[in-house]
Amino acid sequence: MVVKAGTEGNRLLEVSSDYQHEKIDVYKEKVSWRDLPHKKQLLLLALCRLSTPLSNACLLPYIYYLVKSILSDPDHPPEPRRISRLTGLLVAAYPIGQMSTSMIWGRLSDVYGRKPVIILGLFISVVANLAFGFSKTIAMLLFWRVVAGMANGILGVMRTMTAEIVKERKYQSRAFLALPVVFNSGRVVALAIGGCLADPVENIPWLFGPIGILNFRKDGDGVAWMLKYPYALPALFNGAVLLACLLFATLWLKESLPSRENDWDPGLVFGKVIYRLITRTTKQKRTTKYTPLRLEEEDAAALAQADLPVAHTASGYPTSNRLTRNNSKYKRLSLHGIWTCSLLKTLVAFGLLPLHNATFLHIFPVFLSMPPSANDEFAVFRFTGGLGLASPTVGLYLATFGICGILLQLFIYPRIQAYIGNLGILRLANSLFPVSYALAPYLSLVSEHKTAKWIAMAAVLFLQVFSRTMAIPSSVILLTEAAPERSVLGTVHGAGSTLSALSSAIGPIIGGIILARGIEIGAIGLVWWCWLSLVGLVALVWSFVLEQRQEDDGSEMGNAQVE
Repeated sequence: MVVKAGTEGNRLLEVSSDYQHEKIDVYKEKVSWRDLPHKKQLLLLALCRLSTPLSNACLLPYIYYLVKSILSDPDHPPEPRRISRLTGLLVAAYPIGQMSTSMIWGRLSDVYGRKPVIILGLFISVVANLAFGFSKTIAMLLFWRVVAGMANGILGVMRTMTAEIVKERKYQSRAFLALPVVFNSGRVVALAIGGCLADPVENIPWLFGPIGILNFRKDGDGVAWMLKYPYALPALFNGAVLLACLLFATLWLKESLPSRENDWDPGLVFGKVIYRLITRTTKQKRTTKYTPLRLEEEDAAALAQADLPVAHTASGYPTSNRLTRNNSKYKRLSLHGIWTCSLLKTLVAFGLLPLHNATFLHIFPVFLSMPPSANDEFAVFRFTGGLGLASPTVGLYLATFGICGILLQLFIYPRIQAYIGNLGILRLANSLFPVSYALAPYLSLVSEHKTAKWIAMAAVLFLQVFSRTMAIPSSVILLTEAAPERSVLGTVHGAGSTLSALSSAIGPIIGGIILARGIEIGAIGLVWWCWLSLVGLVALVWSFVLEQRQEDDGSEMGNAQVE
């Protein structure tokens, strides 16, 4: 049976007795942020995503100075090469923890639900961030970095939840941008806060110094506990923000796992009670009229005109009664059946991106913080030194380009994606990464030029930020589309997060070792040319191994069919 629905033939709904071939063929049309369904749920999910940038990016502007302060010895100052190795280990500790739990979180979310896993992960993140700020040894710093990484193995679960909340393909490019946009926003704040709040007695003396406004006890050298724990303030900020996100998720985030959507949720019940108390307190007008829950725009219109009964899950996500009944028979593949050739190729591309990107995010702030060198007698490939920037300067500069990344995601990425597709964007980004990496070390040669160094830094950083802004959401969408069944999305994204975390751990470790070796032989560019550029070129070549899926293939992943 085929029923035509829509206006002027723009849409065709094919309703077949065999739902294996159910297909909604929607012509390409412009989709704005206003059209995006379930925006409140996506916002809550995006707020939960703040756990990663706050836990991982906040320490980057001051990591060089943190390690230097712990290793400080008046008689034997720490060597830059030793500091670079330890910073690499600290950066790598986080993804190592993330890698160890990503698959576990994904599998648990497929069984017990997405929301409980996210809440537990956020709680552990709060504890780990607070403990990290008050650690005084490298061993304790490493331990709490690993714990924070283990907690943030829930990233794959969040991506899965995004795909389950927004099922239609035409909305997915916008929906999958929501998490990265908030991630980049959180990263901007984390970099700025980390750089400015680190060592506050030194960097913000008018607040915490000897005569600072907040030095209530009038300690002679500044606020006493901040002198003892100079890098605790950024951690306290992180913990407070993540605690607020945890409360929001508990009270208002809805479950999206089909088999758990109708389960009773005490957090949602309590959230409704709080909302009623707030509305009564503020004396807002309430209406007793029945207001239907908003449907997914295209599904609702098509189902209504096809005279099919419509039902809603307890979480408010629409589905037909027939689809609801089929949810109880939701197909779950065995672990062996998940790993198709297409998925494995996409996973390799997914893992190559953080292998070089995570290394850059570690190496570049360290490079900016290292003391400069005169380089009076330099060769094309033999020169050394950094730029000697203070941690507040590093944090604010990186944060500024983080804002640039947000604007690119909001206004440029959707337009490019509409023309060349997700795979085209990935190939474009991969072609620009090696260029930015090859040019970066030459910043050492302009470290003494006040104007030239800022222009050169801006050019290199813009290329890298533009590339990763294009590549990250596209790689996530490609991974989602490569999943053989929607029922295993949690496992697929768990595998993706595991591989991504493994790459994010290996990259900084290798980068730190090669950077130290480059310092020894007087070639600061060694890590940029022999590691970052090389991996970037491999990722570019591999992107041409991937195949673009058809937009109107009627696949289960594209149109949220039930099999």
